Amino acid sequence: MYTPTDFKNGLTLEWKGDLYQVVEFLHVKPGKGAAFVRTKLKNLNNKKTIEASFRMNEQFKPAHVEKSEMQYLYQSGDNYAFMDMKSYEQMELSKSDLGSNVTDFLKEEMVVMVASCDGKILTAELPNSIELEVTETAPNEKGNTSSGGSKPATLETGASVDVPFFVNIGDKIRLNPQTREYQDRVKA
Repeated sequence: MYTPTDFKNGLTLEWKGDLYQVVEFLHVKPGKGAAFVRTKLKNLNNKKTIEASFRMNEQFKPAHVEKSEMQYLYQSGDNYAFMDMKSYEQMELSKSDLGSNVTDFLKEEMVVMVASCDGKILTAELPNSIELEVTETAPNEKGNTSSGGSKPATLETGASVDVPFFVNIGDKIRLNPQTREYQDRVKA
């Protein structure tokens, strides 16, 4: 059993009959009274985030989450086909299983970390840094770039992100898919 002292970011637990993942937590020790933990929890069934506070003696049942590396193969209608890298089994996941932040950046042969509990898919996570080609953006403009401005660009997956002015069509860029932030240009 878990107690609030065991909380850490990413911990998955059962509470009120649902699965939750700890997004943020803060141990609070007021001047008077008992200490408690203030948390943000993400419900893994409906994907909503809630805030809750817990006394230090409360107990939670741990959720047995299995993580496996899966390679993206192809899209079939609204489903995305993946192959387990260990067992070579194939499965199709829907956009709601994956989330739009994942499907916006999926490229064939990309490896994704998929978390499941009792056979139900909970989350899918892309690597922290991915490389994609810019297929559409405004031409490079000369001018005041000391302020570090940006322009919109469309990537090979169809996703739209902001990139610096010096990025051109055909450039490969590295970005963080969780924050959708440009990191750097990949050298050829």
